[in-house]
Order: sequence, then structure tokens, then C-alpha cells
Amino acid sequence: MRDISARGRLPIVTGGTGLYLRAMTAGLFAGPERQTELRARLELSRYKHTEGWLHRLLKRLDPASAARIHANDTPKLIRAIEVCLAVRKPFSAVLGRDPLTGFRLLRIGLNPPRKALYDRLNRRAATMFASGLIEEARGLLALYGLVKALDSLGYRQAMAVLAGTLSEEAGIAAAQQGHRNYAKRQLTWFRREPEVHWIEGFGDEPETLRRTAELVQAGLR
Repeated sequence: MRDISARGRLPIVTGGTGLYLRAMTAGLFAGPERQTELRARLELSRYKHTEGWLHRLLKRLDPASAARIHANDTPKLIRAIEVCLAVRKPFSAVLGRDPLTGFRLLRIGLNPPRKALYDRLNRRAATMFASGLIEEARGLLALYGLVKALDSLGYRQAMAVLAGTLSEEAGIAAAQQGHRNYAKRQLTWFRREPEVHWIEGFGDEPETLRRTAELVQAGLR
């Protein structure tokens, strides 16, 4: 972004993942690297002990983080415990951020009619399967094994079809539902972002493009 700006151009960032936007604007904690063996032990201990074990463990190590992280959010609990043990300090005491500076931000959000949005999402999920998603997943599984990426939306349903737990029709329906649920979560996330200019339409519609251009020009003044 700084390189683009230095060339007299306007940096434009697009996407749908709220965490990426927050990482860019507010910064994220640059903590210690993942420790595979420790994570495996924590996962094992979670099954050996009673429900809520990881949350109780974090509460002993870092009460402030335990109060902030839900008892059922296993990935965040494991990360917080991992950091506590790695740096020998509470996770909450070492959280640090590197926010973006030197830019005026213009946030533009798209909020098309919900039914039209869901229709597009349904068509996209069906097109993914029609374009060879199952074969792609089969090839990736053969090359890399059961990596975490194959549990992402779309691949997860394709893997279920390959495993025989879902028919292809049911897999498509599950992927469509997953995309709709994800879109709802995205809207919920972005509505918490400050000063978003919402446009009631899709990004490829002329009125959306016109309104966006107006907002950008106004922001440059």
C-alpha cells in the first residue's frame, strides 16, 4: 500500500474476510510460532479430562484471557495456553498490535438484497461442483493427505462426498447452506466495523459502481 501510494496511485483493497481487514488496519499479535507437539498434548488432554478442562487451565495461567475467550472455543484456548507457556507470561500481557498509519480509510460495504445474494451463492456452490470440485479434492488428498485446507468451505463437502457420507446432491446442498451461513457471518462482522458506507447492491451493478466512484472522489477531496 505504501509503495502504491508513493507512486501517486490510490490503494484499493477488496475482499470479504473481515479478519484480514482488521489485521491490515489494526494489526494482529505477532506471537511465538505454533508448537505442534504442545498443541497435540493439549488436544489429547482435552479428551482425557472433563469438559471445560482447557478453559480451566487457561484461567489458572491467564484469568483475563479466560474471561475473554469462550469455554468452547478450542482453537483460541489452545493458542492462548501455547503463548502463555512459550513466553512464560499471560497471553493478555503480551498482546501487541502494529496499526496502519499514514492513510485515511474509506470503507465501502455491499449489502445486496438477501434473496438475490442467496440465489447467487447457491449458483456459485453448484458451479463449483459442476466444474470438478470433487476431482480436485481427490487429487489434493492424494498429493498432500488430509491437510487442514481440505476442511474449508466447499472442500469439506466434497470430501464428505468422497468419503461416502454425503451424496453429491446432498454435498451441493450442504455447500450452498455453508456459503449462505458464511455470508450472514460476514455481514454481522462488517456491521461492527466503524464508518462503513453501505451500498444496497452487487459490485457489478452500474449503480453500485457510480455510487462507489462518488464516495472515492468525495474521500479524495
